[in-house]
Amino acid sequence: MTYIKTTDRNKSWAIRQMPQDRELKNLGIRNLFRIYCEGENTEPEYFKSFPINTETRVVAIGLGRSKTALVEKTIELLNRDQLLKRQKNYDADRQLWVVFDYDVRNEENEAFDFNQAVDLAHRNGLQVAYSNDSFELWFLLHSRYHNTALTRREYYETLSSELNCNYEDEGKTKEFSKSLYHIFLPAQKEAIQNAKRLYDEQQHLNYHDQNPCTTVFLLVEELNKCLKK
Repeated sequence: MTYIKTTDRNKSWAIRQMPQDRELKNLGIRNLFRIYCEGENTEPEYFKSFPINTETRVVAIGLGRSKTALVEKTIELLNRDQLLKRQKNYDADRQLWVVFDYDVRNEENEAFDFNQAVDLAHRNGLQVAYSNDSFELWFLLHSRYHNTALTRREYYETLSSELNCNYEDEGKTKEFSKSLYHIFLPAQKEAIQNAKRLYDEQQHLNYHDQNPCTTVFLLVEELNKCLKK
């Protein structure tokens, strides 16, 4: 197998050269997560920081795309490796996730794009951790139940105050992103409860109308099943 530098392993071109699931199973890996993220730092570094057990492998990749473009690229990569349902390498136990935000910019068709992305992912057997408006809602829910729509900028300002930093400049860096799991871990149980409450109150609405809402808690719960004892 070709060696890939640690700094390059999240780059999309390197995915093809990563160990295939059958190789991982030969190493005793039973739980396989592939997580394709919109952001290139915050989301992948957060999910990779979960202290998973030796029977689990998490590959979290930042593709730098959003909504439908992200889902389409994910499907392209999975198709290439024959990992989707009814393909030769399909495994019902493998967890395939996409992670993206609504990220309101008041652009034409953005609501349609967001809704289409969720539907397209589900139709292709992908699980979705979406956030409206921003992934940072998940972090905010660690300190409070919050059911008022905010802009991305307002999330950043709130987190800057709570974390005593300029979140937009410092908090979005790769190095800082590696610390997010441990920063928010003490209140994770509360965040899951708050996120579930938000989702339960709005799941009857169209995806773009669920604001604020995040289903990141669903992925967090799955990862928590695979933590070191």
